[in-house]
Amino acid sequence: MSELRFDGRVAVITGAGRGLGRSYALLLGARGAKVVVNDPGGSMRGDGVDAGPAEEVVKEIIAAGGEAVASLDSVATPEGGQAIIQSALDHYGRIDILIHNAGTVRYAPLAEMTYEDFDAVLDVHLRGAFHVVRAAFPLMQAAGYGRVVLTSSIGGLYGNKAVANYGTAKAGIIGLSNVVALEGAEHGVTCNAIVPGALTRMAEGIDTSAYPPMGPELAAPVVGWLAHESCSISGELLVAIAGRVARAFIGESPGIYQPSWTIDQVAERIDEIRDTSDPWILPVVPSAHVDHIVRSFAMATGSAEGTV
Repeated sequence: MSELRFDGRVAVITGAGRGLGRSYALLLGARGAKVVVNDPGGSMRGDGVDAGPAEEVVKEIIAAGGEAVASLDSVATPEGGQAIIQSALDHYGRIDILIHNAGTVRYAPLAEMTYEDFDAVLDVHLRGAFHVVRAAFPLMQAAGYGRVVLTSSIGGLYGNKAVANYGTAKAGIIGLSNVVALEGAEHGVTCNAIVPGALTRMAEGIDTSAYPPMGPELAAPVVGWLAHESCSISGELLVAIAGRVARAFIGESPGIYQPSWTIDQVAERIDEIRDTSDPWILPVVPSAHVDHIVRSFAMATGSAEGTV
């Protein structure tokens, strides 16, 4: 099998100065992509600016024979998002790949979390995703090609304590990714979300002594494939943690139809309602939204499609 390459492609990667983003940038750069390495270089809380991390990654890519430029703009504002994408246009004249990886953390129990800390994390993870997608998507539409990879988390899928801001943002990423996938389908634009697990700065303060190898480089090939022209899926979630690669998905139990319900009947039939032995798994692309409604209505009208 020949090596999958990115020759002629231009990739914008946010949060690419360290950790997962750095691994993505180095991999795509080594495979021929021209890379915009975006990272303001701030703390894990999002404070401060340091050009060093982004510039160091650019140097590594160039030293290995690739092409790259640094971008220090923040994804946290619409202006920053536009400037990041504009950097790709100014230097390389196009954008083919957008990987939104930038992230911050501000821990606090729910009862103590400030509105400032809630908004600050959403600004980078979720609103940041929208800011760069909003700037890049029309360009990809017009070009008839694009690969978008957004970053969710097991915190968005399953939640975790002391990160209501992070969990909310990462769950929101799934909805945004689905919309990009749906609206991009007729224009040759795919969008998927990566759910990565790796030992990066976000793991500081956690006892990881019993963890298996979890370097960012283990997740990078999955993101690389999602960013490649051969990517054959859209609107999906791929998990990459400690060498395990899997698909996460949203499913429904078939449920139970009655023409009317009482509280008592819900209580009596809750085990049947929750029975996942024969789940509905509805692919986002091409028509999960419609399929959900059609199947639900079919049960209500007694047609064969809704029979369980």
